[in-house]
Amino acid sequence: MKGYLIGRKVPKEDGKQRFSRLSGVLMLSAWGLAMVASSFLFLWVGYLVDEILGTTPKFMLGSFFLAIGLCIWMMYKEAQKRGIGL
Repeated sequence: MKGYLIGRKVPKEDGKQRFSRLSGVLMLSAWGLAMVASSFLFLWVGYLVDEILGTTPKFMLGSFFLAIGLCIWMMYKEAQKRGIGL
């Protein structure tokens, strides 16, 4: 909320704040890549288990939701460690 700075000179950001923002973006990008990679890996493993057991896509969907849940849980733990959490 920088609405109070309208019409005034905005102080320049130091390099530390800019680096902090960049590291946050990079962290979110890394977690996004990890979530996509793990969900595809778990989908593939679930598909193989379904093929072996001859079941409908129960294991495939279960492993997919397990991967998403684990990534969200690990992301929440990372946010708590950095002091960003709720």
